[in-house]
Amino acid sequence: MPARILTLMTAALPGRRLLLVHAHPDDETIGNGVTMARYVAEGAHVTLVTCTLGEEGEVLVDSLAHLASDRDDALGQHRIGELEAAMKELGVTDHRFLGGAGRWRDTGMATDDSGFAIAPPTVRDDTFWRADLTEASNELVSVIREVRPQVLLTYDERGGYGHPDHVQAHRVAMYAAALAAAPSYRLDLGEPWEIAKIYWNSMSEERMREGLRRLRASGDTTTFEGMDPEGPLPPFVTPDELITAEIDGVDQVVAKLAAMAAHATQITLDGPFFALSNNVGNQVWSMEFYRIVKGQPAPSDNAGGRETDLFAGLT
Repeated sequence: MPARILTLMTAALPGRRLLLVHAHPDDETIGNGVTMARYVAEGAHVTLVTCTLGEEGEVLVDSLAHLASDRDDALGQHRIGELEAAMKELGVTDHRFLGGAGRWRDTGMATDDSGFAIAPPTVRDDTFWRADLTEASNELVSVIREVRPQVLLTYDERGGYGHPDHVQAHRVAMYAAALAAAPSYRLDLGEPWEIAKIYWNSMSEERMREGLRRLRASGDTTTFEGMDPEGPLPPFVTPDELITAEIDGVDQVVAKLAAMAAHATQITLDGPFFALSNNVGNQVWSMEFYRIVKGQPAPSDNAGGRETDLFAGLT
């Protein structure tokens, strides 16, 4: 592609561009809802890529129980609508499924003896866990080269809590970012583009312990049962010394909670997520944390020395 045409294409894009890669509908809202809403409000272009339809999710609405994979197996199509409704609440207009809706199926999960998510004993051939890494990554390479994001958000190498689709989404996101930047790789997928900053989603250990303490003090002993505020926490909780950025979305938290409610088959008003809001206050959802894995964190006057803008330091 001639340099002049490429320059015109890039100039037509908003100055700041954020890409998120998630495994299932609802993952994006729980982990990055205020971040997405904040940057949309600030005029950035936000692109969400979801890797499956979430066909194996648990259905928490009795009247929709027939959608489950072991009955009508229609949950995935229903969750397309839930995702659309959630993105409307956050203001995100560019949301897509990797390779198209239904290209790869939700793998489902089992749990090991420690309660950590793992792949189920039987895995279908059409699941995301079985996806060829290069094939899946190429689908994302074309998106990266189209929208040319400066910042990418995805899971850590454990996929947060270990869900196989989260792990695979991490692998695809990281590999695609490398391939998209390679100057001689698959030019039919677009002009090469290097993402300047990559962050992994994080859950602050300090915030988690404080939230658990407040829940217990309020008399709630069932939400997140088994998590001792003073004891060992699951591996998806990130030590605070590894966290390099925090997004304060106090102005966007209402939109995030509305987007969570839009994922009605997955998140209930009396479930643990909304129990946190009821007992601890909306501030538990207004802060989102990240650790940088590519690029350099910009200097910050934040009390903890963390970035408060994921685009900080970029020109």
